[in-house]
Amino acid sequence: MQRVDEPLRKLAALTSVMLMAVAEAVAQENTPRLSRRIVVSIPDRKLAVVEGDHVVRIFETAVGAPKSPSPTGTFQIVNHVADPTWYGPGKIVPPGKCNPLGTRWMGLSLKGYGIHGTNRPDSIGHNASHGCIRMRNREVEVLFQMVAVGDQVELHGERTPELDRIFGTAAPLAPATELIAQIQ
Repeated sequence: MQRVDEPLRKLAALTSVMLMAVAEAVAQENTPRLSRRIVVSIPDRKLAVVEGDHVVRIFETAVGAPKSPSPTGTFQIVNHVADPTWYGPGKIVPPGKCNPLGTRWMGLSLKGYGIHGTNRPDSIGHNASHGCIRMRNREVEVLFQMVAVGDQVELHGERTPELDRIFGTAAPLAPATELIAQIQ
């Protein structure tokens, strides 16, 4: 009798483990993700992912150049595109190392603007874009996994007490044009 009971006990134990795993997976699927928002400090050229009152992660960015500044306001992510194609005036650049959008695009509810990677990682930390928020490709790929369509994106042109709390109270970085003027 012991020989017959042993396989049944093993089967019962395996079945209970599988049922617990399925129950846990279903519970996780039904648990709503706390909404995340992206907060961008244009003067600091930094982006934070915020969940509730908790800063999850901070990334360096490039923001709009003086001749093409980044917009300010509150927007939503309206699309998520892995390996995007760039469409410019009279030119189309397919996904790849020459693509100005890098490896990811998160379009904003303000048409033509988004958060994306870049083929110019040396531009990160500068006012260098055409108004979009640029990130290093490896970092935008992390952000892409952290946020979803519908998440809120706040673009701030000036420091606020909340930005001080998120990014610290150190003075924001001066745009390169201001630094050049100070040197001359």
